[in-house]
Amino acid sequence: MGLAENAAAAAGRTASPDDLRLPQEFVDQFPAPDPMAAYEPGDGDPDMVPVHIAWLRVRKEIRAIAKAERYSGGGTNFNFRGVDTVVNTFGPVTLKHGVSILPVTVAAAHRDTTSSQNKKMRECTVTVSWLVVGPTGDRLPTLLQSCGEALDSADKGTAKAQSVALRVLLLTAGLTPTHDPDPDSSYTERGNDTPARSADSYRDEILDRKTSPGRLQQISYELGNLRMLGRKVVNETGEQETLDNLGRRVYDERTGGGQ
Repeated sequence: MGLAENAAAAAGRTASPDDLRLPQEFVDQFPAPDPMAAYEPGDGDPDMVPVHIAWLRVRKEIRAIAKAERYSGGGTNFNFRGVDTVVNTFGPVTLKHGVSILPVTVAAAHRDTTSSQNKKMRECTVTVSWLVVGPTGDRLPTLLQSCGEALDSADKGTAKAQSVALRVLLLTAGLTPTHDPDPDSSYTERGNDTPARSADSYRDEILDRKTSPGRLQQISYELGNLRMLGRKVVNETGEQETLDNLGRRVYDERTGGGQ
């Protein structure tokens, strides 16, 4: 399932090609400029190239963003690339090449939940549609979409979720290299407002070839919080094995020993 379909599914509907088409009223309000119109770039202006070339130059200059930040807490430790790191990396480069990334629509959903310490929390999930504009004013033919999720005990959940959506967009549309999908820099244990998963369901997800190494790490965190790492299941060869050993073994197999 692609990004458009995932975003549509999160909104509870089925995606179609029209979902990512620019609204006609937007096109009417901001018509594309005449590419043949005379223009003399000023000092410091970017090269007047089509948007897809400008975005390619951004990607070539970014290359990669390392997971240089470290989170420790709640029984977990992991490296990540935070929102500020990603935006601070992309910001100057997109400015240099004349690329603007503009939010067009934001669809948000909220629900009340609790942390593992019974602290009241507010969960927000958003689907944001973005417009990518090049230095000449031309734009990519479709809107790009990304989703974000955040928990907060006050009124910052929506802003956090939109920040996560921006990070996801930049890393995804920029094909920015990474070994694993990066988790959020903030960590909050969820309460028991949803039923716990069975050991067998975790085993099935671990063994699924579609489960990424990043997700395998997240599963390990979840099992640790649920105190299920030592739970034994029947593995793919019919033998008894703990979920911890199974997850570590599969992770090593899919990452070449974690290298």
